[in-house]
Amino acid sequence: MHSFLGRLIVNFVVLLICFISYSSQIFVIWPWYGRAVSVELLVLLVPFNFLVGMLLWNYFLCVTVDPGRVPESWKPDTHSDGFEVKKLTGKPRYCRMCEAYKPPRTHHCRQCERCVLRMDHHCPWINNCVGHFNYGHFVRFLFYVDVACSYHLVMMVRRVSHNLTINYWDSIPAVEFVFILLNFVTCIPVLLSVGAFSIFHFLGVMNNTTTIEGWEKDKVATMVRRGRIQDVKFPYNLGRRRNIDSVLGPNPLLWCWPSVTPGNGLRYQLTPGEEIEESQQVVWPPDDPTRPYFEDAEGEFKLPESPWTFENGGVNPDLQAYNTELRQTSATRRRKQRNKGAGYSNLPPYHPDYQGSGAESEGQGEESDSASSVDGAGGRVRRGSEGFEFKPVDREEILKRYLEQLGDTPGRYNRYVPEIESESEDDDVPLGLRAQT
Repeated sequence: MHSFLGRLIVNFVVLLICFISYSSQIFVIWPWYGRAVSVELLVLLVPFNFLVGMLLWNYFLCVTVDPGRVPESWKPDTHSDGFEVKKLTGKPRYCRMCEAYKPPRTHHCRQCERCVLRMDHHCPWINNCVGHFNYGHFVRFLFYVDVACSYHLVMMVRRVSHNLTINYWDSIPAVEFVFILLNFVTCIPVLLSVGAFSIFHFLGVMNNTTTIEGWEKDKVATMVRRGRIQDVKFPYNLGRRRNIDSVLGPNPLLWCWPSVTPGNGLRYQLTPGEEIEESQQVVWPPDDPTRPYFEDAEGEFKLPESPWTFENGGVNPDLQAYNTELRQTSATRRRKQRNKGAGYSNLPPYHPDYQGSGAESEGQGEESDSASSVDGAGGRVRRGSEGFEFKPVDREEILKRYLEQLGDTPGRYNRYVPEIESESEDDDVPLGLRAQT
């Protein structure tokens, strides 16, 4: 995102928070308590201002704290556990854009143009990536937004309900009424949208899953359900309590207080189990079999020897000619039924769907339907094929067919063949004298 646009969004968020927080106190709560400091007013507003202060503090940390970047010349330690490898090549993950190795759970951000440690997503509302070192601040920010907005709505509802029990001459002034309406209009959409977003991230913290890893898990579950791959367990789920500790810290009393995320973001503890203890490599996410097998392969790509291959080099057993099924459609059957007694057909005699007239046409039609192919003058038509098959014919056969088409067939008509004139003595006699003789 452009730096100016990102700063503009951050300033808008700060102004929105300040408007909801302080306009409600100055123009609604303060006049409600008679514009005088009292114990009841302090009991009501001190907790609210504490929540707003924690909200702004965590938002500031989300914007300013670097989510984590890969150190220069970093390489995975293949002798320790927890390094991720590509399933195709068996080598550590490598970022082609940064031209560097990628630690576990690291992804490349196109907006930031660099790899981010334990990247969750790029958030435009903080103009920063949510990664390893600011993910805890982001979760606390969402928590305080939910609590502060709920507290704010309770105060507004109490103010409105209190006005319903008083006389009409003590009704709410116009300015106060406008600010109550504006606070409801701005606070309720924020609470609904951020609340739904908070539930998603709270579940992610309890399962030790980022947003990107959640998409990967959904993709893996889909492939497992379709039988493309075997079931693969997520390697970073340590249990609900330990998952929360890995993000917010080991002390539950300090979970709501801004603190540094444990670890360095280059190595993560794996799920305890026999399979992971035996194998130090973590293959996550599993390779998608629908992707081209040469996409991540090293070296030059070479085409297979034959284009008619399927999986391990055999022929696809499910490959069928599509027009075989088209011949069985209802439209074809209705057309046959309509032309059955017409005595003629729009198709040539050698076509499989050709039907002649009378009983002969019915017999030919049945024979052509049951036969797998029909011979005709134009060629041999196969059922389920995409064209014609022509048999080799010699010159004599072609001449014979030509003469039959001209009418030399007995019983039709005689073709006139002029006689060859022979030289004789009468050739020089004029036609008039030849007629007299």
